[in-house]
Amino acid sequence: MAVEKVTVYESDLPLEEYHRAGHEITKGNPKVYKSLYSRRDDVTLANPFGPPAVGWSEVSATLDRAAANYRDGEVVGFENVSTVITAELAYTVEVESYRARVGGAAERAPLSVRVTTVFRHEDGDWKVIHRHADPITSARPPASVLDSSS
Repeated sequence: MAVEKVTVYESDLPLEEYHRAGHEITKGNPKVYKSLYSRRDDVTLANPFGPPAVGWSEVSATLDRAAANYRDGEVVGFENVSTVITAELAYTVEVESYRARVGGAAERAPLSVRVTTVFRHEDGDWKVIHRHADPITSARPPASVLDSSS
């Protein structure tokens, strides 16, 4: 049985639309992220506002709640740390930087998140199956990993 060799390029990933989704969510609009997500049961989202969401229904609701935290956002930039692509899966590690009103603040403030995104090739398109974003973009002391709620 012959194995078909598939060549995949970074330009095949929907990164421009994915970056537009980041801009849109900082304006309170989760629709572009939702359009990029797979609808399968194994999708996940871990964002800075709460615990991980599993499955499309939870991910969709979590995107809505995350978007409600932002207003008047603008893109500062995207720093690609790494991109790896195979025939079936791809991932990017980036630092996304914005200015936005967060949590009802009167003024826009800078914010940056460290993001890992996993894409899966589904029915001819690349779909997001996992996104993890957190505000850790610089070195922190060892004690920063301790659970402060105990």
